[in-house]
Amino acid sequence: MVVDSSAIIAILLNEPGAELTDMPFAVTRATAPTSAIKSLIAELDEFLAGGYTPEQRHGISLDAIFKPGIEFFTASAEGEAIGCAGIALYPNFGEVKRMYVRPAWRGRGAAQALMARLTASARAAGLSLLRLETGINQPAALKFYQREGFVPCPAFEPYASMPPASIVTSLFFEKQLVGAEI
Repeated sequence: MVVDSSAIIAILLNEPGAELTDMPFAVTRATAPTSAIKSLIAELDEFLAGGYTPEQRHGISLDAIFKPGIEFFTASAEGEAIGCAGIALYPNFGEVKRMYVRPAWRGRGAAQALMARLTASARAAGLSLLRLETGINQPAALKFYQREGFVPCPAFEPYASMPPASIVTSLFFEKQLVGAEI
């Protein structure tokens, strides 16, 4: 299923915390670590552990997800959490963090809806730039980010100050939010 991200953003901007009711799933803001969120993060960590050394994994901790300056969302369908994503809001950009959709739900629009919600959060914070770090061993994620309009960029902080061995498997992307997106 192809999802029109601009339509999703329009829905989300009308009501903060609104659910996407015209989709087979709902995207909602999470304010505390539920058992479903813990499960999603554990699945993501397990997946990443197979392709990266500990120093090459840069996901923020479960506790950090719910600190000020970070907004975290879940996508749900059929009564269960199927995906998650967060955005760290910095003064000059928003950084996509902990983006994950369970394999059985990939390709159905959940990732697009999560990204649209992150974009809406960045816009609401007055930001016009999204950035992310991802790994070379995630071809599906790389294709998704490129389809969403992200382009390669140099390492940004805090990654730019890390030892080279810590970011040797990292790729960095950014997306300018222009026109109707800001």
